[in-house]
Amino acid sequence: MRRIAQNSWGSFSGYTPIAAYLGNEGWCLGLELRPGKQHTMKESNAFLEQVLPRAYQMTQAPLLVREDSGFDSQAHLALLEQQRQACAEDGRVLDYLVKWNPRRSAKDDQDTWLAVAADYWEALRPGKRQALWTQTVSIRDDHQVEYVVKRVMRLVERTADHDGQLLIEPEYELEGWWTRLDEAPQAVIQRYQAHATHEQFHSEIKTDLDLERLPSGKFATNDLILHLAQLAYNILRLMGQLGMTGELSPVRHPAKRRRLRTVLQELVHRAALVIHKARQIILDFGQDIGRMTVLKTLRRRFRYPKAAPC
Repeated sequence: MRRIAQNSWGSFSGYTPIAAYLGNEGWCLGLELRPGKQHTMKESNAFLEQVLPRAYQMTQAPLLVREDSGFDSQAHLALLEQQRQACAEDGRVLDYLVKWNPRRSAKDDQDTWLAVAADYWEALRPGKRQALWTQTVSIRDDHQVEYVVKRVMRLVERTADHDGQLLIEPEYELEGWWTRLDEAPQAVIQRYQAHATHEQFHSEIKTDLDLERLPSGKFATNDLILHLAQLAYNILRLMGQLGMTGELSPVRHPAKRRRLRTVLQELVHRAALVIHKARQIILDFGQDIGRMTVLKTLRRRFRYPKAAPC
């Protein structure tokens, strides 16, 4: 199953970019700049409709759209249901996993949640227990079309901390996840926990590509720079996957994915000497045979995609 993670992150100068990544490798399907005062949900439906066709072109595997609580709205869930039905008509599989935003219900309806969880409690350690259950909720879109969706709920009660110190009053933590996955509640929660990996892709763009602070005071200029950053990000990701995860990798330890910084340091930032000799200009990279072998292999694979993997 290939995962599409849709996120937004805060930045300097009042900008809030939104990004979508595909798979554990983190291919960037979309990266757009938005004003900092713009809410996460605004225009996110249009953004999702743009990136889903790109994902369909890249893989035939079942897709899982995974989003944080900033995308919890009835209109967005209705759109995911519509996309899911459209994929089913085309013979594709699309599921979604969206973190539930409890808003005020976690505190205002605490007694109600405790009553529902009474039949599901299980002890995790002395002083801590949790309840997992699944419920169905009806939602409506803008055209009053009704959809029945599933929500996985988890309520955690703590009467003592991890050191055994008793608490004066019990502490409760309520979480939920909207989903269409036909899996056990614990398996659904574990799938969402992998969402933290996609936060690393944000970090690579902000730190490795040095875009934590956008350079211009003009919104259009920064938006163009961010789109160019998406192109550079995917090129470096492709170089890392094709040239730095196999036997020819100059990095000793194995890995399923290389950071952009590693790709830049090992393959891009290479010292060379320009030699003028015999009416020729020679670019001499020295005796670094390993890295030059990787670069030659990448050049061959980019020219001939069916070449043997490195």
